[in-house]
Amino acid sequence: MKVTFIIKKVAKRNDVDSKATIYVRLRDGRRLDSVAPTELAVNPNLWDEQKEGIKSKAVCSDEIRASINEEVRNIKTYIEKEYQVAKEEEINKEWLKLSLDKYYHPAKYFIVEEVAVKPSLEQLFDEFLLKHRLSAVRIKNFKVVKRGVLRYELYIKMTKRGQKAFILDVDTVTSDVLRDMWDFFENEYKYVELYPSVYESIPEKRTPQPRGKNTLIDCFSRIRTFFIWCYDNKKTKNRPFDDFPIDECTYGTPFYITLKERDQIFDTDLSERPQLAIQRDIFIFQTLIGCRVGDLYRMTKLNVVNGAIEYMPRKTKEGNPITVRVPLNDKALSILSKYKDHAGKLLPFISEQKYNAAIKKFFQIAHIDRIVTILDPLTHDEVKRPLYEVASSHLARRTFIGNIYKKVKDPNLVSALSGHKEGSKAFTRYRDIDEEMKKDLVKLLD
Repeated sequence: MKVTFIIKKVAKRNDVDSKATIYVRLRDGRRLDSVAPTELAVNPNLWDEQKEGIKSKAVCSDEIRASINEEVRNIKTYIEKEYQVAKEEEINKEWLKLSLDKYYHPAKYFIVEEVAVKPSLEQLFDEFLLKHRLSAVRIKNFKVVKRGVLRYELYIKMTKRGQKAFILDVDTVTSDVLRDMWDFFENEYKYVELYPSVYESIPEKRTPQPRGKNTLIDCFSRIRTFFIWCYDNKKTKNRPFDDFPIDECTYGTPFYITLKERDQIFDTDLSERPQLAIQRDIFIFQTLIGCRVGDLYRMTKLNVVNGAIEYMPRKTKEGNPITVRVPLNDKALSILSKYKDHAGKLLPFISEQKYNAAIKKFFQIAHIDRIVTILDPLTHDEVKRPLYEVASSHLARRTFIGNIYKKVKDPNLVSALSGHKEGSKAFTRYRDIDEEMKKDLVKLLD
């Protein structure tokens, strides 16, 4: 049995207004080959026949792309589940059309049953995402975890003997199930080739990578938040995390570049690599305003207000929205002046991935090779690395915070510029007492 999606309308070049209905096709050997229309429509030029979704490089809003691709996956999962439980005598050429009608108009068929039918864990998760107050970024992160949980359910059905009918039930998930789920999340990167159908049913934009302990803690903290919401909203009396404690994330001491190293990068001659020089200027500008890279990439020239950058940090916008205002010094103003004719965004941004790669390149060219100690994210062992190997966009934020804190030693002043919430656990990691500060403290005993 195979479920695919097609459009029948031929794409016309430069036609941005046409719409084509997306059809679902169900094939089961010689037994059945049926096609029926969904209620989805898309411009043919945006459709990727191979991936059965919006083209990854098509010019299209993120909301439309996410909406279409998510709905295609939902319909596919629904049809596959319904077909597996359908009775032999029910399956005919009209079955697919009828099933789609049930998908879109369930009240027509299950008015009585809906009252008594218990919602699935997936349905509860969707309700949680809809009703629980979360920022757009956190919703995106929770959806990644939700898909991982659903893949775990499929994995158990496929690999555990006698577990084909296995269902994750919010009332019956135990600490043992959570431990087994942890093992799955930790080793999921190994299963992509072993169980490709799991990832065809519930795909990700990128192949699952090895997860370190901090990442696993973050994933299961989100799952715990979902179960607490279910308990608080009387969806269940089950509290599986009472017997499944989660450790705190472990971080190394934040490292950052000195003002001398920053100026060494700024003064490095990159005239023969003009594109790299642009990204170097953007990095230096980020070290002068201290924002997260996501906030930086959202900035336009409208964020420059009376000689300062003003923005609302996206990470804290939903919970306690604040406007951060960072006055621009001469270096920052000179960089903005250099790119004053750039249209659109504040500066000539490239993708975050390419930006991070560029940072490592100009660090190496500028001979910023001081050895720093970091925690390996997978093994949690201390390792030594030259700065140019571990430099990234977040190092710009740490450089801003670390150097200002060294000068003023006042967390309230620094957090007013960095956008950290008061009492932020993340901010406490930046309060590393360096050698110079230790000497200042010892002088108090003179």
